[in-house]
Amino acid sequence: MYPEPMIAPMREELTRFGIAETRTAADVEKAATSGGTLMVVVNSVCGCAAGKMRPAVGRAMQHSTLPEKAITVFAGQDRDATEKARSLFTGYQPSSPSIGILRDGKLVYMMERYQIESRDAGSIAADLVNAFDKFCAKASV
Repeated sequence: MYPEPMIAPMREELTRFGIAETRTAADVEKAATSGGTLMVVVNSVCGCAAGKMRPAVGRAMQHSTLPEKAITVFAGQDRDATEKARSLFTGYQPSSPSIGILRDGKLVYMMERYQIESRDAGSIAADLVNAFDKFCAKASV
């Protein structure tokens, strides 16, 4: 585990975009079972991948269509919360950073580390925006 003062700016980079930090398994469970759309961001220290992922998430969160809720866990720091978050990503190996979107508790979109690390923030954000439009848009009545 890294000292909290070292990772605090990495945590804040996501929370300032309105993403709720979840540090316990119970917090993740509560968010995951509350219904609607939920984006789960697994944050990490990794400079090459997470350093691109965090600004990409920030850009995507400026889009007009968003998940109803968005949470983050920090891999290697908030172990129980991260383990619970990863348990929601059925069929995927643990990956940090990563981003999943759930609808009513079911995983509908997954972005793994390999889809992040070799790309720029703009490309990552564009994929997230497309996922938001596809999985988070409200049905018109």
